[in-house]
Amino acid sequence: MGTLLSRQSCQARLHSAEGMSLAEFLYPALQAYDFLHLHRHHGCRIQLGGHDQMGNIMSGYELVTKMTGADVFGITVPLITSTTGDKLGKTAGNAVWLNRDKTSPFELYQFFVRQQDNVVEKYLKLFTFLPLAEIAHIMEMHAKEPEKWGPQKRLAAEVTKLVHGREGLESAKRCTKALYYSSVEALEEMSDQELQELFRQATSAELMLEPGMTVLDLCRKANAIPDGPSGYRKITDGGVSLNGNRVTNPETVLILGQHILKNGVSLLRVGKKNYYIIKWLQL
Repeated sequence: MGTLLSRQSCQARLHSAEGMSLAEFLYPALQAYDFLHLHRHHGCRIQLGGHDQMGNIMSGYELVTKMTGADVFGITVPLITSTTGDKLGKTAGNAVWLNRDKTSPFELYQFFVRQQDNVVEKYLKLFTFLPLAEIAHIMEMHAKEPEKWGPQKRLAAEVTKLVHGREGLESAKRCTKALYYSSVEALEEMSDQELQELFRQATSAELMLEPGMTVLDLCRKANAIPDGPSGYRKITDGGVSLNGNRVTNPETVLILGQHILKNGVSLLRVGKKNYYIIKWLQL
């Protein structure tokens, strides 16, 4: 009790307006007992955590040494923060996951591509196995050509390949070309899984291609535009694109290879953020 109460973090919480819950107060004791259990039953001698876990790790160290007399150790590592300096993690709601179902290769790649210059060198040292001499060379080239974002791209490529393999890296690059460079070739090569990962919020629809079917017909069948003149104007005003290309004539007839890709998919966008993945049946 005395040790827990004497900690600055505990005192700050106790004197704050929010106070401190019993569960939060007892957390260091529970984590300490967890270390003791792992040591007794699995021979665990090292506890690893972020530097914000120093107090909890010390509690475990003191409990294990007092109860068993064994030499155990704690290791803390620097916290990885977001571009705004906030802690990354589940509690903060901004975690980056190794599981593809939670963070796709594209999302992982883009997270590291967006890192700022003041952290990218540290991240290259932390998250890759590149030799220090090569990292130094990458940073030297970046100082000469900062507009190329060389260190960020190399960091993103190395981490994505490490987590998801070479195929995961190629998937991330395809998604990047499709989304940011409107590459029709990249869209044609994308699998259904990649399309769903890239456009997580997109609406999917399966349609039959009918003779003479127009862009207006497609938008209405996909429920992408309102009925009547307002939907028609949405197209003529330039608010609709197919596969990255703007379409302003509602009566444009859909053409295989142009509006419908070789993989039997069309990517319809209405406005800036409303995507629809159209899968064509029996082409």
